[in-house]
Amino acid sequence: MGTRLGVVVEAASAPEARKASENVIREVERLERILSTWDPLSEMHAINTGEVGRPIAPGAELAFLLAEAERYSRISGAAFDARIGALVDAWDLRGAGVVPGAGALLGARKATGPRSISVDERTGMVTRHMAAAWIDTGGFGKGAALRAAADRLDSASVDRALINFGGQLWAHGRADKPWSVYVAHPRQRQRPVARLDVHGVSVATSGASERFIEIDGVRWGHILDPRTGRPSPAWGSVTVVSADPLEADALATALYVMGPKAGMAWAAGHPQLDALFLEAGDGALTASWTRGMEQWLIDRPVSSTPHSQTQKEQDANHR
Repeated sequence: MGTRLGVVVEAASAPEARKASENVIREVERLERILSTWDPLSEMHAINTGEVGRPIAPGAELAFLLAEAERYSRISGAAFDARIGALVDAWDLRGAGVVPGAGALLGARKATGPRSISVDERTGMVTRHMAAAWIDTGGFGKGAALRAAADRLDSASVDRALINFGGQLWAHGRADKPWSVYVAHPRQRQRPVARLDVHGVSVATSGASERFIEIDGVRWGHILDPRTGRPSPAWGSVTVVSADPLEADALATALYVMGPKAGMAWAAGHPQLDALFLEAGDGALTASWTRGMEQWLIDRPVSSTPHSQTQKEQDANHR
């Protein structure tokens, strides 16, 4: 999946820890064989290159995952949408990068979203309606693989485990033995500004500081807004905590695309989701978070806005 996988396991014995670690790796490899958009032998590649207009029935697992991605697109108002392959191509995000002209961008936008590829959430059937359209699993693939891998850790011999898959984490453990996870400054990635103590959840962060393309001295982020066809502004970062790794993955992207104000309002209305927003601008860092994030947040970010004011805004959102 073009990223790194790190696994730490604490178990009753070294052989059991080793076995659990190997199970995690095998499960991630299995999901990669299904979801990879690079591997011409993957099931996802077959979907993305299928005949235009011909419905295709994916395997049961892929059909379920694509239906989930469709649901997150729907509930987020298309702030998240995996059907952005044409936009990835238009901006050449897998290459050196290019700023598309107006015509190219318009064409790519037409080949994006439900008009370009339809996913029947009931039957699982997928139909490509345009030749340029394809599904980019990068917005939910890590979460799907983490969820599958986490299921393989459900063993009495495993005390604690931490899976780090390209920066998204799964923290396996108990409340009395949580994992400490640090959230970095959006523009200074080596500087931690908050600490979360987590267990039984996934932590996903979206921002534009690490992955970008640079054209004529201008940096463009890699997170595309499916609604405009353009990269989302580099306003900071959002960290999402959820018991479902796929949900954390998809909605971290969606909330970043929404932006800090609209994202905060949306997250406040979905109490199963905990979110921390860090806005970096004019040399100052402003932090806000949902009420549910309080249970995980141990060391809170220093905010340019007094915390009491930020908390009042959160309380108003919840009312």
